[in-house]
Amino acid sequence: MRNYELMIILDPEVDERSVGTTLDKFLEVITKSGGTVDVDIWGKRRLAYDINKRSEGIYAVVNMTTTPENAKELDRVLGLSEAVMRTKLIRPDAH
Repeated sequence: MRNYELMIILDPEVDERSVGTTLDKFLEVITKSGGTVDVDIWGKRRLAYDINKRSEGIYAVVNMTTTPENAKELDRVLGLSEAVMRTKLIRPDAH
């Protein structure tokens, strides 16, 4: 098990009240395999540059402990969703 940090930018048209439940559905990949997740939803923010002709996005940061295979699977599943504009998966403790 390793520590990972995942930044997710969601489409601003997603209802902000449903962001938590939407992320929970994706994060089941991690929790079902015994991993841990800690979600911090930052809310709607202005983007540094337009993505898909949008100037805003809903930011969320997920700190998680899981296996490398499950982290890659989560990133793959998020990439398939139309509500997800960008993801960035990093291992903060790797040097």
